[in-house]
Amino acid sequence: MSSKKNEKETPAFLDTELRPTAWPEYVGQQAVKDNLKILIQAATERGTSPEHVLFYGPPGLGKTTLAHLVAKETGRAMKITSGPAIERVGDLASILTNLSPGDIIFIDEIHRLNKAIEEVLYPAMESGVLDIIIGKGPSARTLQLELPSFTLLAATTRVAMISSPLRSRFSGGVFRLEFYTEEELALILRRSAKIIGVEIESGAEKEIARRSRFTPRIANYLLKRARDFAQVERKKLDKTTINETLKLLGIDEKGLSPSDRKLLEIVADKFGGGPVGLSTLAAALSEEEATIEEFNEPYLLQLGFIERSPRGRVLTPHAYKHLGKTPPANLQKKLL
Repeated sequence: MSSKKNEKETPAFLDTELRPTAWPEYVGQQAVKDNLKILIQAATERGTSPEHVLFYGPPGLGKTTLAHLVAKETGRAMKITSGPAIERVGDLASILTNLSPGDIIFIDEIHRLNKAIEEVLYPAMESGVLDIIIGKGPSARTLQLELPSFTLLAATTRVAMISSPLRSRFSGGVFRLEFYTEEELALILRRSAKIIGVEIESGAEKEIARRSRFTPRIANYLLKRARDFAQVERKKLDKTTINETLKLLGIDEKGLSPSDRKLLEIVADKFGGGPVGLSTLAAALSEEEATIEEFNEPYLLQLGFIERSPRGRVLTPHAYKHLGKTPPANLQKKLL
């Protein structure tokens, strides 16, 4: 009996349950939301499908959630896929030819589409036709299929990797999602705490918010880990419990992870504060360059702990102060 109750109270897929299902529940990104509402309302009044939209920004800021909200607001069916999943032109053709009028396609990580597929996508987005080449060599011919009206919503973390011709065809808008404020994250955490059925002490959510790298996905992750710690240790979810959880996870008071601190320490100790090239830094950390660029650097840049120069990455006085290290003489004046 109790197991059934617990199963009912705790959803099988928490991340899905925590996703906002209506505009008022979606905290932050106000400018993007306002633009989308106008786009949807105008299309609805004209009786047409909304134009194609591209969302970009760091992971965890709500790009997929916005796509779900657009689909719900328009009342249309949404088919979800990703750039790596569309390996051949036939995969894209299968998706497009099975659409009903007004359907929405959501392609996550669209920058990972190969060029051959992009070439097929251009006329589909612009003119509503699908050009398929049948045969090879001199006997090859092009078959053109008419497509029903549809809306393409796409998301990427690497907008620079999307070709200009593809980017220009998102006529509904190309929207950048910004990092969240601590106040916005606190609101998200209070809502999430209610959904997962935990009682968090008033003000304690701010401890998580200020260490969440300005990102809702990370805030919800830390909340769930704090809930687990409080449950196992039989403690209430207050500031003390949250601080103990974060210490266990290696998250310091600025929200830096062990890999962030290791990066800063290597630049300070091995490379004299920089500049150091990305490939050299990746080798010293035994880490992939993409991981440093996509996970570590955005937050460290946001905090003002590192700077990018033509010659590589350089530590700032703020980074030395956080590490408790003495900066080189040329930075000491800036620190004062």
